Amino acid sequence: MTIEDLSTASPAPIRVSDLVDVDSGVISRDIFVNEQIHKLELEYLFPRAWLFVGHASQVPNPGDFFSSRMGSDPVLMTRDTKGEVYVLLNSCRHRGMRVCRYDEGNTMQFTCPYHAWSYSMDGSLVDVPGDLHGVPHMKSAYHGRLEKEKWGLVRCPRVYNYKGLIFASWDENAPDFLDYVGNFHFWLDNLADAFDGREGETEVFRGVLKWRIRSNWKFVAENFLGDTYHGASTHASVEAVGIGPGGRGKRRHGERQNQGGFSKGRMKTSFRLGHGASDNLDYELPYPEFAEPKLTEYFEHAWDIRAERLRAEGRALGGRGPATLFPNMSFAAGFPRSILVSHPISSTETEVWRWFLVDKDAPDFVRDWLREYYMRYGGPAGMTEQDDMENWDYATQASLGVVARRYPYNYQQGLGEERLSALDGAVHSDHAIAGEVNARAFYRRWAEFVDNMSWPELMNVAAVDDRVSKIMERASEVEA
Repeated sequence: MTIEDLSTASPAPIRVSDLVDVDSGVISRDIFVNEQIHKLELEYLFPRAWLFVGHASQVPNPGDFFSSRMGSDPVLMTRDTKGEVYVLLNSCRHRGMRVCRYDEGNTMQFTCPYHAWSYSMDGSLVDVPGDLHGVPHMKSAYHGRLEKEKWGLVRCPRVYNYKGLIFASWDENAPDFLDYVGNFHFWLDNLADAFDGREGETEVFRGVLKWRIRSNWKFVAENFLGDTYHGASTHASVEAVGIGPGGRGKRRHGERQNQGGFSKGRMKTSFRLGHGASDNLDYELPYPEFAEPKLTEYFEHAWDIRAERLRAEGRALGGRGPATLFPNMSFAAGFPRSILVSHPISSTETEVWRWFLVDKDAPDFVRDWLREYYMRYGGPAGMTEQDDMENWDYATQASLGVVARRYPYNYQQGLGEERLSALDGAVHSDHAIAGEVNARAFYRRWAEFVDNMSWPELMNVAAVDDRVSKIMERASEVEA
């Protein structure tokens, strides 16, 4: 079915869930190329979901700010005089001009360059950071009657600091962040914690890589939430060159050769909340062997401390593979340890931002090596990222044609072969490399949001995972 079929079949509003048949593993190409669907995403998905805005280390001091995005809206992540982090809409309340056009900096006042309305972050001048403070011609033009407290910068009502990772939602009725994340938090823990397991002891390298691709944002999010299948064909040349920690002849992620291969003991983890990871918590992946002995010694020591710490807490050591927090925050807690956010620009264009993390107390020789590794691996000039971008671009462009859009994509790998997970709200793929259970869960969740289900409905359907009941039914049939 295509969106044209839905438009002509009924005058009722389009339901994108009719384009996403996860039970059969068939998804319409229209959800990746249709501008009408893109507008529904901007209206019903991005203003409601919890989105990654930036890292607390980017605004360490009062007055620091970082310019970010939430869906189609520009925002400012700021820190006030009391040390609290705020997220503000970067748009003047007078005529809409951006009040700040810098990527980052420090100021206690944002002044609109259009008509000079100014907004203060100083708690001694305004009641709430971001409130309107200065207005030209206040007495002569407004006769002193402008209620400045009603015309401050729009503040994001929900902001959450998770171990330095700053998330925000425009929806006051959104569930608490920890409920939104569920047991996927283990993957966020491994991202935010230091290499030796100390909680939240990471920061980001200064600067964010930003570039645009001619692709739908969902191709990017899907790629990281569990598509390990493409690696052997897409990244063959990168593996041959040897850009990883071990150098030539070693994998780009640094897996040790004595682990019995990339897939041994590995299962993808799919969450009914839409999140997905390319590994499971029991899949232990020690830090790599490096070409430089002192790096190997440093990371082996960090791994030993981490293993001791986590086992003492009763935690597993896995959960470091590529993953995506629904809808558009993708990351990896291993090598390279980084965050990627796919910002929607149009149905066929995405602006990609990538942050790179490092332990706060990492010595210079570790920082220098990681910085060089990150640059040759990811970003618009990174060898691995270039391979991926080519796939996303060509897949989007080849799906724009009239005939092409009549034929859906196939998402049937591992269909009906999921395994139960020990984590509530999750199942595992039966196959370590192939298997598209994560993608099917992601697009089902996407359709529920874009069809504008209420939060009670969204959280209720997520709590009752029909995949689990189907697994139990299959097990009963086998026993019988």
